[in-house]
Amino acid sequence: MKNFYKYLIAFITISFLVFPILEVSAGNKDRSGQAGAAELLIDPWARSSGWGGVNIANVTGLEGMFNNVAGIAHTPQTELIFSYTDWLKGADISVMSFGITQRVSESGVFGLSVMSMNFGDIEITTIDNPEGGIGMFSPRYLNFALSYGKAFSNSIFGGLTLKVINESIADASAQGIAIDAGIQYITGEQENIKFGISLRNIGPKMQFKGDGYSLTTFIQGNDNQFTTTQRGASFELPTQLNIGVAYDFLFEQSRFTLAGSFFSNSFTKDQFSLGGEFSFRDYVQLRAAYTYEDGIFDEITNPERSNANKGLSAGFTVQVPLNKEIGSVFAVDYSYRPTDHFDGIHAIGARFTL
Repeated sequence: MKNFYKYLIAFITISFLVFPILEVSAGNKDRSGQAGAAELLIDPWARSSGWGGVNIANVTGLEGMFNNVAGIAHTPQTELIFSYTDWLKGADISVMSFGITQRVSESGVFGLSVMSMNFGDIEITTIDNPEGGIGMFSPRYLNFALSYGKAFSNSIFGGLTLKVINESIADASAQGIAIDAGIQYITGEQENIKFGISLRNIGPKMQFKGDGYSLTTFIQGNDNQFTTTQRGASFELPTQLNIGVAYDFLFEQSRFTLAGSFFSNSFTKDQFSLGGEFSFRDYVQLRAAYTYEDGIFDEITNPERSNANKGLSAGFTVQVPLNKEIGSVFAVDYSYRPTDHFDGIHAIGARFTL
């Protein structure tokens, strides 16, 4: 009976977090579309994206570098992940990611990750050649992140991330930096009650520069010419505040985790997410989540609908021990997120824990 009340309290806590009163406003609609570097909001890791990034409070290891950097402090020794995402399948957009976390002291962990987003080949068009036929160009986003996580006690974990952002096309590019910060708190007799909060993408404005902003003009009546350079408009980063809670229901050979999170977006609608993960002896893990935002049930043609995602996400992990003595593991992660007008978002990753 005592455990029943614990489970009931955990469920009520998560319910109040994920289903707030209807009067709460959802994001800042007046600022929608005014931020850039939107790839900073794309989860490149297959495990955490399998339940919509709802694991703010309980993410552990390298994948914490995306939604709550405090989670990397749980890395046992070394973790490596290679991940591929087919973004909006059919749009020829791919995301390649690599990351490594390494414990450097009893309480400290360093992390490094690289994310490359490719858009395929796009035909070049100009004012004089609106139909193209003069070549192709390939936009590319390349972001680096360096993180440090620390265990301050058996219950409190924190971390910081420095990001270097690069976006480029053939004749223009933009560079920027951003900082993430996060904290996790673990409590309960079995350390199965978890809270987390993270602040992401804090940094100065970015601006595109390059030859693409230059214009050569001829003066009518003579052969003189001059070049003018236009100034590209600066744009802000997609700052986000995340708050999450999770509760582990522990059984003899399995675990079920119920998690809820609130995502406060500065330039898009706020989101509420609820998800769960079932793990059988850590060999097989199944997860799913639903993320709600204002207008998510509207038709895609409705102006109130601003997201191609349908809110659902699901995934699984299969992992096998490589060396039980040192705890090394090899795992394959997969996630799927259905979307409108495309064939969904597929992500697959290979993870090594050494």
